[in-house]
Amino acid sequence: MTCWYEGPLTAFDTETTGVDVETDRIVSAAVVVQDAPGSRPRVRRWLVNPGVSVPEGATAIHGLTDGFLQLNGRWPSPVMEEIARELAEQSAAGRPLVVMNAPFDLTLLDRELRRHRASSLGHWFETAPLRVIDPRVLDKYLDRYRKGRRTLTDLCAHYEVELAEAHDAAADALASLEVVRAVGRRFAARLERYSPAELHTLQAVWHAAQARGLQAWFARSGTEEVVDPAWPLRPELSQAA
Repeated sequence: MTCWYEGPLTAFDTETTGVDVETDRIVSAAVVVQDAPGSRPRVRRWLVNPGVSVPEGATAIHGLTDGFLQLNGRWPSPVMEEIARELAEQSAAGRPLVVMNAPFDLTLLDRELRRHRASSLGHWFETAPLRVIDPRVLDKYLDRYRKGRRTLTDLCAHYEVELAEAHDAAADALASLEVVRAVGRRFAARLERYSPAELHTLQAVWHAAQARGLQAWFARSGTEEVVDPAWPLRPELSQAA
């Protein structure tokens, strides 16, 4: 029987105006589907005119300027629905969804849906729940004592995965998918026993523990930053309060 990390996978990634999931906006997104390792991926891309200015710092990362997005981007409302529908269809087809640092991209998509569609991400997964695989959470749990950063670029280098165009949504999504396959193979003895549904539940527990550890480290170092333990989606601020 083929293990989940050798089977069909879907990956999702975004590029944004910044790093605040409550206020920043999606400017590009991609969904990548691969039926088996080495098979040709199917890619769907979106380019968004967010209706707000893109900070220079964000443009320096992904290269998308206000002028380019105004000329080539679509309005957010239909795009957010299309993305949510695509992810729901992939979930209904039984494909796990790979998202690097899932609480960022999925929460940002949820807030965009609420902002532009008076909807929520959860609404799209009432009949076929999301099964998220987050390479960042997996790597930190399975190789917790390894020193160094764990960005997508770092994980690609560590697991020998090619990242051709960093900070392009499609390239990042495909690289995340390949990292998950590489993690699966390296830690097969610890992962092959779990189904994607079981792994989804476990990652929520692992991420919460990782967040508590990081929060304790911040407290010891005098840093006031707050680490959210929620995974793969952060609750609304009103609900959290």
